[in-house]
Amino acid sequence: MLRALKATDVGSIHEINKDALGYDFSPEETASQLTKLSQDSHHFLLGYEDDTSHELVGYIHAEVYESLYSKAGFNILALAVLPQSQGRGFGRDLLEGLEKETKRRGYEFIRLNSADHRLGAHAFYERVGYTCDKVQKRFIKLIKGEDI
Repeated sequence: MLRALKATDVGSIHEINKDALGYDFSPEETASQLTKLSQDSHHFLLGYEDDTSHELVGYIHAEVYESLYSKAGFNILALAVLPQSQGRGFGRDLLEGLEKETKRRGYEFIRLNSADHRLGAHAFYERVGYTCDKVQKRFIKLIKGEDI
C-alpha cells in the first residue's frame, strides 16, 4: 500500500538505497535528510509498504521543477524498489501516486533522469508511458567545506 514515509522507515530506506540504487548513505544522514525533506512542500515523498510483511519495500522522491523556460512539474530524484520486490507492480503504483499528486497540484509534467546503463529501468519507464526526449551528460563539481 502507498503511504507517507516516516521516521521509522530510515533503516528500510537505507537498505533500499544501497540495494536498489547503489548509494550507501549512512542511516544517520538518511534520517537527517528525511526529517528535512519531509517538512519541505517542494519535496514529495511516498513509500510502498508490502501488505503481507508490512515492510517498506520501495519509495519515490520527487521535487518541484520550476524554471524560467517551463511551467511547474515534478522531477523524480529517486524511484527505488528492493530488487527482491521488483516485478510486482510497486514501482508502477508509486509512479501513479506521484501522478495523482501532480494533478492535485495542477502541474503539467513529470520528468526524470536515468543512467545510460540502467536498461531495465528504461524499459520499465517506457512500459508505463514515459518517453526519452533527451540524451545528456551530467557534470558535477564537488565543493568541500575548506574550499568555501
